[in-house]
Order: sequence, then structure tokens, then C-alpha cells
Amino acid sequence: MLARYRSAATSLLVLFAVSLLALAAFARSQSNASNVSVTTVVTALGPDYSPPPAITKDDVSVYSGKNKLNLTGWEAAKGGHAALQVAILIDDAVSPTALGTQFNDLKNFIQEQPSDTEVGIFYAQFGTFTAAANFSTDRDAVAKKLRLPLGRRSGASPSIYLSLSDLAKKWPGHAPRREVLLLTSGLDRLEPGVQDPYFDTAVNDVQRSGVHVDSIYVGPLRLGLSFFGMIAQGNLGQITTDSGGDGFFQGVSTPVSFKPFLDQLNTILRNQYLATFEARASSKKNGDLRSINIRTEQSKVRLLYPRRVLVPAK
Repeated sequence: MLARYRSAATSLLVLFAVSLLALAAFARSQSNASNVSVTTVVTALGPDYSPPPAITKDDVSVYSGKNKLNLTGWEAAKGGHAALQVAILIDDAVSPTALGTQFNDLKNFIQEQPSDTEVGIFYAQFGTFTAAANFSTDRDAVAKKLRLPLGRRSGASPSIYLSLSDLAKKWPGHAPRREVLLLTSGLDRLEPGVQDPYFDTAVNDVQRSGVHVDSIYVGPLRLGLSFFGMIAQGNLGQITTDSGGDGFFQGVSTPVSFKPFLDQLNTILRNQYLATFEARASSKKNGDLRSINIRTEQSKVRLLYPRRVLVPAK
């Protein structure tokens, strides 16, 4: 009799355990069904912009808040994953003299890009952008389209961030890697103070479009250490960090030479990865921006990545 009770109890325990496993599997399937795949570009750098050691998928973790996300892909941006478009966006309000002395460095930077990288030259005007050279792999033709900015004359963009937003939303291409080299003081002439809705919109637009913004500070003659000058530099630093790019400054003046910074930017472009992870689908038709945190177990490696990414609806 006792043996029969024990056998029955064992059977019930087994059935209970199987039921729990089935419920857990169902919950996982339901959770996976509500997930979407998100891909973003991550830059890995060693000390002082040196190339990093090789980084594998096992070296990387992605978090949203305290939740660890499932990293499903980690591909070096090489070969079939290398497609890149670099937009040089020049603020037409910057000093023609300050930028004109940098043309050789900018032309060399264009010439140094890999043969399959598309480069374009755009100018920020009237709150939008105009193309001096559309994206092309013909580096000679693109380099010839550099021209001096207009300075403070009519035509300059009233807000560099309006122009940056417009470029991000109307990006003329489909490469998975989209990089902007922004040459500006960062001063927003429409809203030069602390509260700047055009700047906030630009941050949202570049993150939604997957555009990384790198900037070189090109200062107006009298901006310098002024209150508005410090705000302008702070905004440049923030939009580069928030978008996954990097900002380059030489104090509060235009750098004597762009070359050291362009060399560092080349290192950035040559050490990027495509990270793909799962996230719960957005309930909004056009998706929503979510904060992420990407970490690596590799010591002395710095990661640059967007602080928020667009998570689409299912």
C-alpha cells in the first residue's frame, strides 16, 4: 500500500515538474514572440585612439536599465558589413578664414577613405542643408566640391541643429553605418541659451536615424570663453556622445590643424562593429527610443555607441 502511495506521489511530482517546464517554455515563446531585433553601430577604441584588441561577442553585454538583453550578433564592420557613408556637414555661418586653412587636411581625409566608402559634402543653410557633393566613391570629384563657407552673410543656417535634423531625416542613402563630420561652433542662433528645443530635436532625430555625429569645433572670432560659447561647446559634446560619435576640440578656438583629429576619426571608422540584440517590441506605430548600456570585459577598451536606439513595433 505504502509503495503504491509513493509511486502515485512520484508520478504527481513528475507531472507537476513537466507542467512547470511547459509553462516556462510557453512563457519564453510568448516573450520571444513580442521581441524585435535591433542593430546599432559600436566603436571600440584602445588608449589614446589606438586600435583595440579583437573583441568577440562573448566580450560584450547589452543592458536596458538593469535588464540584460540577448545579444544575437556582433560583426566587425568589414567586408560585407563595411558599407559606410560619411557626410561632411559644414556650418555656412563659420568663419571662411578659419575653415579655408583646413582644406588640405579635409581633402586628404576624403582621399584616405576606403574605395567602397561613400563621402558627401553638405552645407547648413536656411535651417536645412544643400549638397555640394552627393554621396559618391569618386573621392577626387567630392574633394573638388569643397568651398569656403558664407560666414555671417545671408544664407547661413539660423540653427545648425535644424540643418542637422533635416540631414538625419532625409539621409540620402541606406548604408548601415552613417557618420556625420560636423564642422561648426555649435552655436544655435535661434536659441543660444540653455533651453534649446532645436538641439533636443536634433538629438532625437540622429538617434532615430542611426546617425553618428562627430564634430570638430570651429569657433567664431568672438565666441571664445563667453557664456554662449561654453553652452555651444557643451551641446556639441553632448550630441556626439548621445549619438555614438566623438567630439574634437582644441580649447575654445579653431584648431591650428584638423589632421590630428581626422586621424583619430579614421581610427574610429576602422574599428566599428554591428551589434544586434533583442528588445521588447514598441507599442507605438513609429517605435520609440530606449536607453541602452553596452559593456565589454576587455580592459582598456572604450566603447562609443548611441545612448538611445530606436526600437520598432512588431
